[in-house]
Amino acid sequence: MNDFSHAFSKAFQLIFQLDPALIEIIGLSLRVSITAVFIASLIGLPLGAALALYKFHGRGIIVALLNAFMGLPPVVVGLVVYLLLSRSGPLGVLGLLFTPTAMIIAQVCLITPIIAALTRQTILDANVEYHEQLRALGAKASRMMKTLLWETRFSLMTGVFAGFGRAIAEVGAVLIVGGNINHATRVMTTAIALETRKGDIELALALGIILITISLIVTSLVMSAKHAAYQYHS
Repeated sequence: MNDFSHAFSKAFQLIFQLDPALIEIIGLSLRVSITAVFIASLIGLPLGAALALYKFHGRGIIVALLNAFMGLPPVVVGLVVYLLLSRSGPLGVLGLLFTPTAMIIAQVCLITPIIAALTRQTILDANVEYHEQLRALGAKASRMMKTLLWETRFSLMTGVFAGFGRAIAEVGAVLIVGGNINHATRVMTTAIALETRKGDIELALALGIILITISLIVTSLVMSAKHAAYQYHS
């Protein structure tokens, strides 16, 4: 019991003293995940909206794949990205393996289907409500897509925050393509696994506390976005 209390005490001490190793790992984690969410949003938001509004051959297959990819095992994504970026892979010449860029690519692959699928459903629901008004105003599909994306922006934020939550807590894919290299590709989740194996429980606990705090903040943001969406449409 004393060891447990001592470990928590040391963990909070590391946090409040802004331990440089701790700050470095948190900073890289946030940089990688926020960049991945930004890129995934640029892809997923218009893709989801287009799938909701445009009818074309193969749309059903793409929708089915998106829904299936929402539950992709991270280690499988990590393996595929690893094979693409390895020296013998088609993108090996870029030399991106075991860099933060490779970790961003893996996270983008993981969260883009989530953002796109949630966007598609949100736009579908909004289209039922606004379709007749937009048609009466003579809006074409591209204009309808922009309008519906704007009108549902608060609802869409829940999907973006959900993507961030998946990215920041991910460990399998970033471990495979990043390698957990100190001062280069070590993020919170991979550091927790490593420090626990090494017996440095204090640092692992400190990182765990920060990760849980971030998850709580993201959950609060999701709830705020849902409340804002409800207020906007009521």
